[in-house]
Amino acid sequence: MNKYLKLFLLTVTGSILGFGYYYFIGCDSGCAISSSWVNSTLYGTAIGLIAGFPTKEKIKK
Repeated sequence: MNKYLKLFLLTVTGSILGFGYYYFIGCDSGCAISSSWVNSTLYGTAIGLIAGFPTKEKIKK
């Protein structure tokens, strides 16, 4: 799988999960992340981006 496709898919998945967290678990006020759908979605996007960021592959001899 192309590393950029993997990065894109994990970022989109993180966005969807972040919004899902807001929708199903989020609170109405007082919560920094889950009180706004924008904050929750952006945090999910950031986590997906970090999880999908390409890393160095092992060098085979």
